[in-house]
Amino acid sequence: MYSDRVKKKTGWLMLLAVLLLLALLLAVSFGSSGRDVSDEGAAAIRETVRRSALQCYVVEGIYPPDLQYLQDNYGLQINTEDYYVVYDAFAANLPPTVRVIAKKG
Repeated sequence: MYSDRVKKKTGWLMLLAVLLLLALLLAVSFGSSGRDVSDEGAAAIRETVRRSALQCYVVEGIYPPDLQYLQDNYGLQINTEDYYVVYDAFAANLPPTVRVIAKKG
């Protein structure tokens, strides 16, 4: 009789431990998936800015001096609510350095 109670308690404790582990794994996976989406968005923006700059170079023979030039003349649209975009044009004949950083919160 005592062993039956111990087995029932052990069974419930194992079930509770498994449920807690599943909840923890689920919470961790949702947290990391948000970062993955943010990283993919930043990469997409970076690639779009680079392609727009390259298009400008092909058409005009120079890389654009800043992002505003691409927005005004090539229709580039950037999600500035969620991302910081750093566009560093060193020279008109060299491709710019583009960094995109996701804003927190």
